[in-house]
Amino acid sequence: MSTQDTKVLLINDIAGYGKVALSAMLPILSYKGFNLYNLPTAIVSNTLNYEKFRIEDTTEYLEETLKIWKELNFSFDVISTGFIFTKKQMEIISKFCEEQSKKGVLIFNDPIMADNGELYSGISPDTVDYMKNIIAVSDVTMPNYTESCLLTNTKYKEGILIEEINSIINKIRGIGAKSVIVTSIPSVETRIVAGFDSKINEYFYLPYEEIPTYFPGTGDIFSSVIISETLEGKSLKVATEKAMKIVKEIVFENKDQEDKKKGIHIEKYLNLFD
Repeated sequence: MSTQDTKVLLINDIAGYGKVALSAMLPILSYKGFNLYNLPTAIVSNTLNYEKFRIEDTTEYLEETLKIWKELNFSFDVISTGFIFTKKQMEIISKFCEEQSKKGVLIFNDPIMADNGELYSGISPDTVDYMKNIIAVSDVTMPNYTESCLLTNTKYKEGILIEEINSIINKIRGIGAKSVIVTSIPSVETRIVAGFDSKINEYFYLPYEEIPTYFPGTGDIFSSVIISETLEGKSLKVATEKAMKIVKEIVFENKDQEDKKKGIHIEKYLNLFD
């Protein structure tokens, strides 16, 4: 199946200002030629890194849109889920993903909930349990280390061993996910991205040097590369290596950007995704 024929549904929030979530993913996957649909879980005034923001709940819109799409006989080959705003949304989306998975639709999941050892502001601890329903039907789930610890009831700590990483990955697989990528792991020697590729039944570990700066939206760029590369037939390890390389290059190029809260102007770097 060519990329033009591959129908990808992105379920995530959209910001009025800032290159995060749908605003970051749509340009990349559109550039790669996929046939895209998008379903905003929330409309956000600007990235949540600013001191003030407004979040508009789109649960009713989301529910009605899925009904209309069903009546129109819209179908998908791939679904990618990201930020989910309410318990009701979680129930709707997890049920939808479960139904679609049974039809052979590939499910990619980025369980956006937490980082640096704690939940994001405004995220309820209940979200962790709700998110497991989507992870249970995911072909690929991509939590960061903090989210992995929350999902597996593992104590967050620095200097984690490979054996402990494998244990976390296996617990996430135990929830139901087929393949797993865990990002931002503070291992004993360096930071690493680790994963398990269910297609070849193999673990992988990829060290990286952290650039001491922060941009929102880099996780969405990472997810977009994983989706694109795996749909083009690359192994999960190769896809992850490319995602890490692109994110590193883009972050380094923009490390001196004055306003980092708006994310990275991704359209300037689309040639990197070839």
